[in-house]
Amino acid sequence: MIYDPGTAIRPLQLIQNAAARLVFNLPKYSHTTPLLRSLHWLPVAARIQFKTLVLTYHAVNGSGPVYIRDMVKPYIPTSTLRSASAKRLVPPSLREKHSTRWRLFAVLAPRWWNELSDDIRTAESLYIFHRKLKTHLFRLYLD
Repeated sequence: MIYDPGTAIRPLQLIQNAAARLVFNLPKYSHTTPLLRSLHWLPVAARIQFKTLVLTYHAVNGSGPVYIRDMVKPYIPTSTLRSASAKRLVPPSLREKHSTRWRLFAVLAPRWWNELSDDIRTAESLYIFHRKLKTHLFRLYLD
């Protein structure tokens, strides 16, 4: 049996959609994207990505828990490159024998992290990182 994360996220998204309709006192079948946009709420999948990337930011900058820092490895080029200051991460080998939960974070965090623009990855503070990341995800999911 293949695990589909969408099956776990869908019920949560339905609850978030119902909450948005409740806030605006709209009927059950009202379209929710404009409501989420108006409330500045990220969809559930985007929120999961946001939380994962915030944990990754903490790990990359040395303020996260040790077990999280151990899961993300910084990319260090063998020769001097401009990309050395880009704070990229090395995706782990999929052949490593670890629990599924460990692998999920260790694989998704570097992939999502490396997909971010340099401007977001190299944010000077957590506050700036939050702001830029939420704007990025908001545009990605709700525009």
